[in-house]
Amino acid sequence: MRSLWRLLFALWIFGHWYSALCLPSLSQTNWPSWRGPTGNGTAPEKCKPPTEWSEEKNIIWKKKLPGLGHSTPVIWGNKIFITSAIPFGERKDPPVPDNAPGSHDNDPVSQMHRFIVLCMDRISGKVLWQTTCKESFPHEGGHVSGSLASASPVTDGKHIIAYFGSHGLYGIDCETGKVVWKKDLGKMATKHGHGEGSSPALHNGTVIVNWDHQKRSALYAFDISTGKEKWKVQREEVTSWSSPLIIEHEGKNQVIVSASERVRGYDLMNGKVIWECAGMSQNVVASPVSQNGMVYLGCSYDKRAMIALNLKGAKGDITGSDHVVWSTNKRTPYVPSPLLYKGTLYYLSHYQGILSVTHAESGKLKAGPYRIDALREIYSSPIGAGGHIYVSSREGLTIVITHTDEPEPVALNKLDDSFSASIAVSGDQLFLRGENNLYCVGSKK
Repeated sequence: MRSLWRLLFALWIFGHWYSALCLPSLSQTNWPSWRGPTGNGTAPEKCKPPTEWSEEKNIIWKKKLPGLGHSTPVIWGNKIFITSAIPFGERKDPPVPDNAPGSHDNDPVSQMHRFIVLCMDRISGKVLWQTTCKESFPHEGGHVSGSLASASPVTDGKHIIAYFGSHGLYGIDCETGKVVWKKDLGKMATKHGHGEGSSPALHNGTVIVNWDHQKRSALYAFDISTGKEKWKVQREEVTSWSSPLIIEHEGKNQVIVSASERVRGYDLMNGKVIWECAGMSQNVVASPVSQNGMVYLGCSYDKRAMIALNLKGAKGDITGSDHVVWSTNKRTPYVPSPLLYKGTLYYLSHYQGILSVTHAESGKLKAGPYRIDALREIYSSPIGAGGHIYVSSREGLTIVITHTDEPEPVALNKLDDSFSASIAVSGDQLFLRGENNLYCVGSKK
């Protein structure tokens, strides 16, 4: 009998070990949009992803991706959704860019592209389905460092919303990959032809799309199930790559859009402007973050600004009012959006490895700025998970630092790829989308 108990105990131990090794973490969580469930770049407290990895260490799986995209994967349950643009066919003469300052950075497009959505199994990385949304020849190219699939999708677990800008907005069934509805919003004329990149936002069945460009700009609201337009608001704006943020404040859901010169808060129900504030630059890429009735915005192309707004009672034009709690023009972000993690605001200077750590409510510098010499070009936005901060670069590096009063580097991790997409977190795993591959990073027990 004693031998039988020993055998059963050994089998029990093996079962737990095998489950830990092969199955997803019991603390699995959803990552429904590019900045996660909070919109701030933070993972739920129960998520404890690894801090160290390499091509030989803590890689659960690595899968080659078709085409190119800088969109962040979104995750619901055991499904990962990712967008990409695949060139195909004969080469043609590319669109002619304008000669305005900055247009020299254009990357001409000379082939047809297939705009796709992939659904992958979270546990194995197996492709469950692949849907082609459209095949077309882009009317514009993009920035040399960009992609034609830079907008990240959003999901509620039933629908996946894929947005390819001028190539359409698509509502897709999560189980089958079938396109349920689609919208053609026209052709964007982006500044210098530098491409499209604003991601949609989603709240309670309403999809928000920012359509800011050099011609007729607008903000759209669509029903997630049918694609029916709920409202449309014309905007006197030029190109913005910033993604909208939806928050609940004072019993009302607001859509916050940071754009050229101004930021505005819109009523999610009808699109009416609740408040607005000046102070942004004419090239806005970084997206806002919000917590405890505060909103934080940054820009740095032709004007450096980081602004903190208190939305309590905010109505009309709040420029120069007490609603502007603090502002700075030092080391502000351009491409990467700030991270708001446990009351601390982390942001990178322009797109360089200079990190500021600020007390969010007061604007006082808590630590730094820190120069991260190894990370030279950063397009992905930092994320916070498990008491650590993760910052990835286009050199294939990810630095991990502690979320402490005096942050300390924990690890500098190198993979054989280049990272422009932001990291997604689910349970105790990280998902890094590179130029070539999607990595699932997790501790192998």
